[in-house]
Amino acid sequence: MPIIGSLIKGIIEVTDKITKTEDPIAEQEEVLKSLLEKASDTEFGKAYDFKSILASGNPRQRYSDKVPYFDYNKINKEWWKRLQEGEEDITWPGNPNYFALSSGTTGKTSKRIPVTDDMINAIKQAGIKQVLALSNFDLPTDFFEKGILMLGSSTDLIENNDHLEGEISGISASNIPSWFRGYYKPGKEIAEIDDWDERVKKIVEEAPNWDIGALSGIPSWIELMLKEVIKGHNLSHIHEIWPNLEVYTSGGVAFGPYEKSFNALMGRPITVIDTYLASEGFIAFQSRPETDAMKLVTDNGIYFEFVPFHPDYINQDGSLSQDAPSLSISEVQENEDYVLIISTVSGAWRYMIGDTIEFTDIERAEIRITGRTKFFLNTVGSQLSVNKMDDALRHLEEKFNARISEYTLCAKKYDDGFYHTWYLGSDANIPNSEVVHELDNFLKEANKNYKVARSKALKGVKVKMIDPEIFYGWSDENKKKGGQVKMERVMGEEKFEEWEQFVNSQTLS
Repeated sequence: MPIIGSLIKGIIEVTDKITKTEDPIAEQEEVLKSLLEKASDTEFGKAYDFKSILASGNPRQRYSDKVPYFDYNKINKEWWKRLQEGEEDITWPGNPNYFALSSGTTGKTSKRIPVTDDMINAIKQAGIKQVLALSNFDLPTDFFEKGILMLGSSTDLIENNDHLEGEISGISASNIPSWFRGYYKPGKEIAEIDDWDERVKKIVEEAPNWDIGALSGIPSWIELMLKEVIKGHNLSHIHEIWPNLEVYTSGGVAFGPYEKSFNALMGRPITVIDTYLASEGFIAFQSRPETDAMKLVTDNGIYFEFVPFHPDYINQDGSLSQDAPSLSISEVQENEDYVLIISTVSGAWRYMIGDTIEFTDIERAEIRITGRTKFFLNTVGSQLSVNKMDDALRHLEEKFNARISEYTLCAKKYDDGFYHTWYLGSDANIPNSEVVHELDNFLKEANKNYKVARSKALKGVKVKMIDPEIFYGWSDENKKKGGQVKMERVMGEEKFEEWEQFVNSQTLS
């Protein structure tokens, strides 16, 4: 009988039952007040007079009126650069011990996002909340005794002056609580290997020695790792080596486009739980099985604002217009797209994280990520968001019984006008004309703006099916394998030209 598992599961269930009733609106008011109080004597707090904001009758409104929106380029140029030069008390008390490196989907150049001790503690607390929420899922008792394989970036962080740098997954893994280390795989030695292929090779070697109950990581890299384990041990599916695998905690991107190819690696269905851990903080996690939406962490070091996702509010470079209105969690509506704005215990203030979200349940503060502001394809008025693109890919998979593990596209201008040019990563052998027809028709039905655009300047759709491995090769060529690296869903024409040259070089080689 799994005694330890029974004990842990019992503690989780009891703790979850006695946890206070949550009030996201009240929690957010307290978080904002706490942030302003703690940072009031920083250079940023003095510049925007946080003390007068706190003393006003309506701190939320006063805060949004007084402090401008920031994207990374703006806040880094005006404030965070000083932190990297060793100055203290700039946007948060003291100087951070860590900077999260994040190129995300935008290119080779890494952003350096401060990660304070307060943020590391907030991430740990959010992780505990997620563990407690497992009581809502029907998991076997012995699950709580199994290993958890976290496939992130290297925990061998880079020393730079008086701080350490690495991706947020590596920083988080290097700060795991002592009680968790017995469950954590691949373990300290393997996790420190910087080369992704070498790290996976070691995981393949050790796989038979581990009893894995849960996986965590970005879907594309988890899939690649699982394929290597299956190949390395001549398996039919991953449950032949890890029979007790019950949970996959997905993050970084929407899981939907990967669902079919991921499930093909399983011997039986497992529970998939979405999370939203960004370089800027642990933002949300799926807390119950009835929905795939994620619950915002509203009481733990992050204050949220929401800007209606309207073309008039987005500048040409993807930043926000300063006159764009912001809403609090008490003012939003369900099923509307919003640009997510955060203020955090790492000294991010009214910071545009780059994601768009929608609320599925306001009372529970549950959201879905609907896309990226820079991946919003609005050429010739099509107003196509990433969630609609993901939906279209799932439709193609169902229609043609195919697996499409990756994709990217561009609104590319040809001699006769604009076409949405798609590259789909799939081994399926489907007539191109049928894919084009289905994709175009689905998008017309799913998005009225796309349908209108198709009757005007948008001439149609072009589709090219390529080996999925080419997408991983592109990430390796341009950034780095594994970790937080995600494939660009939408590219500008200049970047797309580089992409097509890369695809051609791989196809001809």
